Amino acid sequence: MNLAEIPLIEQHAHNILIPEVAAKYPYAAAFTEGYDPEIVNYHAKHTLFYYRSLREIATLLNCEPEETAILTARQNLGIEKLTQISFDAANLEAIYLDDRLTSEDIFPVSWHQKFTTAKRILCIELLAEKLMAKINDFHNFVNAFIQAIDPPSSDIIAFKSIACYRAGLNIKPVAPAVAAVHFYDFKQQQKNQPLRLNDKHIIDFILQLSLTIASKYQIPVQLHTGLGDPDLDLRLANPLNLRYLLESPEYKNTPLVLLHASYPYMREAGYLASMYPQVYLDFGLAVPFLSVAGMRNTITQLLELIPTTKLMYSSDAHSIPELYYLGAKWGRQLLGEVLETAIKDTDINSREAENIALRILRENALNLYRQKKG
Repeated sequence: MNLAEIPLIEQHAHNILIPEVAAKYPYAAAFTEGYDPEIVNYHAKHTLFYYRSLREIATLLNCEPEETAILTARQNLGIEKLTQISFDAANLEAIYLDDRLTSEDIFPVSWHQKFTTAKRILCIELLAEKLMAKINDFHNFVNAFIQAIDPPSSDIIAFKSIACYRAGLNIKPVAPAVAAVHFYDFKQQQKNQPLRLNDKHIIDFILQLSLTIASKYQIPVQLHTGLGDPDLDLRLANPLNLRYLLESPEYKNTPLVLLHASYPYMREAGYLASMYPQVYLDFGLAVPFLSVAGMRNTITQLLELIPTTKLMYSSDAHSIPELYYLGAKWGRQLLGEVLETAIKDTDINSREAENIALRILRENALNLYRQKKG
């Protein structure tokens, strides 16, 4: 199936780094979730993803498939021209940006709007950190947090939580009095150092507070699940840990988007989406970071059980615009291959395959995020 003509809704990605910041990192740093110098400076260049990507980026930029040639071509183009080329080749209709990186390091959402429609995803832990750094009273903190997101500002299309990174996905109920004790203890521990929220009780408390507000306005909440950088414990990133949240009546009407195909827990995530009406999935980061076979297997496993109305495209692109293109190229190609196999297996017919592709690449996201269709 040729899906190139379907405009993509990129339902989860990150802002592009400004050139001065990007120049501080090796090019290969954008192609790995690792950050150990040995990984970034050596091993990341020897993954199937990196080998493949150099050839694809070289074709896009019309240069030799070598890192030095690509870096020269990027420098000659400049970041705006490079972004325009990458976004045009990706055929992006809209991008939803998790802008949780330091604002001084990234281009704002408004900059991305020069190239396509761009919307903002609010990271709730980042908001909590900013407020905790300034507020010493727990009740004032809670009130400030609520006021910041209730109602959400018009530029916010979703909330996002990195609870998976900081404390794991086994979210439990936390009484305000308990959260208050942990708030004051945490503030004392973090005194005179940069604040980094990693207290599970506070994280669980603000996530459930955010879910209540999201339910009120029917705003989706994106949850990091599965693979990520070494900051997380992959054992705690299995979405099956979310059972308490999924079974809680008060959050039943809050759409939850499990990010990154929950890799390597694809079947577990697909099961949850097939059982719980509020659960949705995307396959970003797994696409395009895995090998071709890995990406194909990921999409195949997701579609074993998940309703096709529950799966969405994303790439989790970040830092450099080329990742947007690579995700789009392989997201379309491998979804097409998997659907062709499903036709041969008699799961679906050609007309159904076309409708499924349209849903996964754009319609499901437009419906979930309540965006007007072009």
